[in-house]
Amino acid sequence: MGDDAQALLDPVNSEENYPGVGKSLVHSQFRRPFHVEPTNIVSIKGEDLQRVTAQASAMSSRIQYYGRLASPSENALIAPDHVIPDPEEIFIYSPLGTAAKVEGYSDSSGKNSSIMTIFMIWNTMMGTSVLSIPWGIKQAGFTTGVCIIFLMGVLTLYCCYRVLKSQGTISDVDTSSWEFHDVCKYYFGSFGQWSSLLFSVVSLVGAMVVYWVLMSNFLFNTGKFVYIICPIAGTDSPGSNTTQDISANRTDLQEFGMWWSKTDTVPFYLIVVLLPLLNFKSPSFFAKFNVLGTLSVIFLISLVTLKTAHLGFHLDFQWFTSTDSFVPEFRLSFPQLTGVLTLAFFLHNCVITLLKNNRNQAKNVRDLTVAYFLVGLTYLYVGVMIFAAFPSKDCIQQNFLDNFPSNDIMSFFARIFLLFQMTTVYPLLGYFVRVQLLGHVFGKVYPSIFHVLALNVAVVGAGVIMARFNPNIGGIIRYSGAICGLAFVFVYPALIHLISQYRTRELKWPSLIFHVFLMVLGLANLISQFLM
Repeated sequence: MGDDAQALLDPVNSEENYPGVGKSLVHSQFRRPFHVEPTNIVSIKGEDLQRVTAQASAMSSRIQYYGRLASPSENALIAPDHVIPDPEEIFIYSPLGTAAKVEGYSDSSGKNSSIMTIFMIWNTMMGTSVLSIPWGIKQAGFTTGVCIIFLMGVLTLYCCYRVLKSQGTISDVDTSSWEFHDVCKYYFGSFGQWSSLLFSVVSLVGAMVVYWVLMSNFLFNTGKFVYIICPIAGTDSPGSNTTQDISANRTDLQEFGMWWSKTDTVPFYLIVVLLPLLNFKSPSFFAKFNVLGTLSVIFLISLVTLKTAHLGFHLDFQWFTSTDSFVPEFRLSFPQLTGVLTLAFFLHNCVITLLKNNRNQAKNVRDLTVAYFLVGLTYLYVGVMIFAAFPSKDCIQQNFLDNFPSNDIMSFFARIFLLFQMTTVYPLLGYFVRVQLLGHVFGKVYPSIFHVLALNVAVVGAGVIMARFNPNIGGIIRYSGAICGLAFVFVYPALIHLISQYRTRELKWPSLIFHVFLMVLGLANLISQFLM
């Protein structure tokens, strides 16, 4: 592909031959070379015209071919980088043979600033795990839990940094378009490719199962609020609560409970809405609602702040006096928190993609560090405030919203926010599973409706089964986090770094000991989940 990077044309002075051709022609949406049709040829002055070479014409045909493989609204099949000349060698040319070089071309259009990159990473990592952080602190003990959040944040940040730098450890191949699973394939062959794919799919399916359990929970509590709480609020007039009315209400409640159950019926109702959405070919419609994730987290933080201000702090560190507010400093069940945090800080399978769009690539590490700091600060704030506010620590649920009754107004709106957000994000997760699994196995993202439907039925079935028989999001999060974290967070980044150092003869004992310790830590994190 080295010839593709050579200049297609001899030097040309575009200002002399093409007045007005310059930055104004390079709109932000045209970040690839494009063809000038004969009707749009600019006026030409002078006699010494630059002719387009045969190689340039072939390049134009290849680029147009790639562009027609998909509809104009989709960017999935834009021309790959290896058929595109360098930015300084891009020309606007016509089929008749004339060409003009675009002066001052810059490919930074469409890139994100550092602030936007940090915000995007924060929004990507802040998911359902935040609902289980207070429960995780209860399982670990207050001081131990705070320390574990800090340490896990630092360790996962370092491993994410190693993932980001993994492309740079390969010098004999162009890795500019590679993802982390490509790096794993380079170092470990087909085993690395398929194992990284497996662990990535596990993390996605685990997130989808958690979403199904939470959507069933939120839908149940929302329906309960609308059916029970609202009518009660409207029947306060004197004489309305007769014995006959109370008996009728009890019968209605029993019938309502039969048809509206958190585990028996509501998880199945969601199938009617979500299964058809999973079969869409393009997820672009649902991607427009990503901003709801930010609004949901902001609303949750506001709810936590107001509830804590209302309830106050209930912390008692006395070891020799038994009280409801007693706070243990350490508990042997602390690995449950490490499993939750492994998924809570999980960004490793998409960090390369996210940071490719950073306008200033030299600041990638700084922006990643700031984003991790903000995520850890958010987890600490929500976890510590909720843990401190509840008088009895043992009552803290795996989803802390379950500690608030269905008739609580702020909790009702929080559930509505989260329910709608998860309804739009769930098809996106299903699309990612389809891309990774069907794309690798069959070579097509959408091989047929039957393949896609079979995959979606299997994923939805896993969610329904867990919501029906084991609706404990803390357990699901910690198991899926520990499983996918073993490969993506601890083993592969550390092992790739050690291999690269060994090949360049830069491997030292301190580096070997530290990275082997990381891999052992990931394995211990996984094993301990099955012992709790």
